[in-house]
Amino acid sequence: MAVSVEELSSLLGRLQQGEVGVEQALEQLSRSGLVTVAEHVTAQLDLDRQRRCGFPEVVYGPGKTPETLVEILRRITQHGQRGLVTRVSPEQAAFVREQLPAVVCNPVARTLRLDPAEVIEPAPQGSPGFVAVITAGSSDLPVAEEAVETARFMGCVVDLIVDVGVAGPHRLPAQKHRFEHADAIVVVAGMEAALPSVVGGYVSCPVFGVPTSVGYGAHLGGLAALLGMINSCAANVTVVNIDAGFKGGYLAGMIASRLAEARRR
Repeated sequence: MAVSVEELSSLLGRLQQGEVGVEQALEQLSRSGLVTVAEHVTAQLDLDRQRRCGFPEVVYGPGKTPETLVEILRRITQHGQRGLVTRVSPEQAAFVREQLPAVVCNPVARTLRLDPAEVIEPAPQGSPGFVAVITAGSSDLPVAEEAVETARFMGCVVDLIVDVGVAGPHRLPAQKHRFEHADAIVVVAGMEAALPSVVGGYVSCPVFGVPTSVGYGAHLGGLAALLGMINSCAANVTVVNIDAGFKGGYLAGMIASRLAEARRR
């Protein structure tokens, strides 16, 4: 949210009169986008990302110390933004949960999610975005759960539908009522990765295929699934990188959130 000249003048006047402290003034300026980067010993946080792009910065966990993750989550939530860390190790998760008991840990997804204690802007009223996440097999769950946690971080309602791959063709139609009205769908599949094309033939929304590195030798670490999805004949299917549950969930969350905003209008 941009700040006007009048608002800036008022803030500086209150600072001069001692009505607000320096830290309070900096916090208000950071919310406005005039102060955009929070520095940490090993990380610089883009606190203006939410204003520019609609959602806060997401933190990639590998390579960061547990102490760094705690400080990052504290700084993000102190600015009234939701925090999400992906691909955390069990050791990182245990340390962060000890320091921040309110954090939501999903050990299957390997994510940490934390909401601010006080939300600066009230949550919008009306129906939230709806994302369905569908897996071909239960072996795809870690990637699917990452997509689920990402979409939840973006304020969407998520329904996870598990183990409905094409090897049992009766299973997907039996769950059609759970995904046919979704704003966007994430389909996570390994092996030959045929499921996104089948799902795409049932719905009128975008389908994001996430290939996984699940399969035997000729699967080539997920490359066969990736190529299979890219060659989908379903026009509403697009594809992200191998095991990229975060990217699939984020794109689906963006679409669902925009549609929810349009419905509220």
